[in-house]
Amino acid sequence: MNNTWRALAAVVMIVPAACKSAPDNAGVVARVGDHTFTVDQAVKLLEDQENIPDRADVVKAVANFWTDYTLLADEVAKDSTLKDIDLEPLVRQQLDQQMIFDLRDSVIQVDTAISDAELKTLYEQQAPGVRITASHILFSFPDQATQAQRDSVRKLAESVRKRAVAGEDFATLAREYSQDKGTAAKGGELGSFGRGDLAPPLEKAALALEPGQISDVVESPYGLHIIRLESKTVPKFEEMRDSFRIRVQNQRYAKAESTYVAGLEAKAQPEVADDAVALVKEIAKDPAVTLSRRAAGRPLVSYEGGAVTVGEFQLLLQSRSDQQQFSQSVQQATDQQIDDFLRNLTQRDLLVAEAKKAGLEPPQARVDSLVQSLRGQLLRVAGVIGVRQLDRAPGEALAPAVDRAVLQSLQDILTGTKEVVPLGQIAFQLRAGASPSIFDAGVNQVVAEVGKVRAARRAGPSGPGGRGAGAGGTTGTTGTTGTTGTAGSTGAAAATGGAEPPPKPAGGRHR
Repeated sequence: MNNTWRALAAVVMIVPAACKSAPDNAGVVARVGDHTFTVDQAVKLLEDQENIPDRADVVKAVANFWTDYTLLADEVAKDSTLKDIDLEPLVRQQLDQQMIFDLRDSVIQVDTAISDAELKTLYEQQAPGVRITASHILFSFPDQATQAQRDSVRKLAESVRKRAVAGEDFATLAREYSQDKGTAAKGGELGSFGRGDLAPPLEKAALALEPGQISDVVESPYGLHIIRLESKTVPKFEEMRDSFRIRVQNQRYAKAESTYVAGLEAKAQPEVADDAVALVKEIAKDPAVTLSRRAAGRPLVSYEGGAVTVGEFQLLLQSRSDQQQFSQSVQQATDQQIDDFLRNLTQRDLLVAEAKKAGLEPPQARVDSLVQSLRGQLLRVAGVIGVRQLDRAPGEALAPAVDRAVLQSLQDILTGTKEVVPLGQIAFQLRAGASPSIFDAGVNQVVAEVGKVRAARRAGPSGPGGRGAGAGGTTGTTGTTGTTGTAGSTGAAAATGGAEPPPKPAGGRHR
């Protein structure tokens, strides 16, 4: 697998392509504005790249790159300063984060002077550098287990524990009973781990033991466990003193921050909307969906003096470097987890508001400077991918020149002569109001046609030659557009000035 495919595969991982079948767009993979990406063009790009799989997700990733590069080329051709692209929301995210840090530094007052004697006492209580080795026996519950089934599993676990405590060989019992196949064959050995390496219930139980002791039956999300501690090692205080002092100071800052934020919440009285969970999950399905002003302004959480809106949540999704994974986790989250997440967003908003009251908001000149810098970086990206200077014949319309440049850029990427440059969260700004479309029928046709060509080539001269009869070579007529496509990878956010969202407001590490 070459670097081109690795990069494309990474984009596929974080691009939730939103497609729709559109029969009246026969022979078309994607469309945006006056531009059309045809099946013929896509097949020509992919047919010779045997190292790139002929799969729908790959074709969608290529179509997303085509969309973003086309929009960028259009913008650069129309205005070399890119002043019409609204980049201030991206810059504001960076500045909001910095304001929160500055607010913490100005209002969180913590006594960080800790004597060695006090520090040593805390060290003995917390044992932060502890390393332990342990073994376990896992008893899993059946899927959708009834209470009777759970009781039966617990009864078995208790009986096996009694046998282990009575002196039966723990490793033998693990091989016979443990349903953790990865460790059962090794007598239940979990290996060596420190704090935070195990699920909290298991860690708490293991750290409470002395070597050779066996725990009570412990329940975790994986089932019921019996744990035997094999060894425990705690580094000497002198070795850990400096790093532990910083740890304790950070703990004190975190506690003070939590107290401060709790006070802000008590004043603001935030209330999560009844339909907030459904709205959050709907946006997570397609972070690039175009929202009306009214829809974007719909409150997810209302509080005294403001609200966390649908639009704010969408922008946060768009700015995450792990967008696909994060969106999937949101869709799979429980109502309580989403409620907690929205309250964290509320905390962030409250902290930003307090920072502004404290006079910590940067001057507009600073904002304008960062926006201009971001535009400059985006123009450099346009140069890298080859769409900043178009080869345009005298009197030629803009669209054909853009199409040639974008197709050449994609060809260079797919052949490995040019690096993949995702546009990150800026792609969402480019797509605002553009309504790009990717069509399932066209994507599937490309997959089929590329497969035919490659199969014919592998079959040799005696096999079927050329491209199959079903190749869609027409550009397609203007018709109903599909669902708005999604943006490219956020992996190159740094190259385009993208910002990570502010960390969790309460309990974060002090700067």
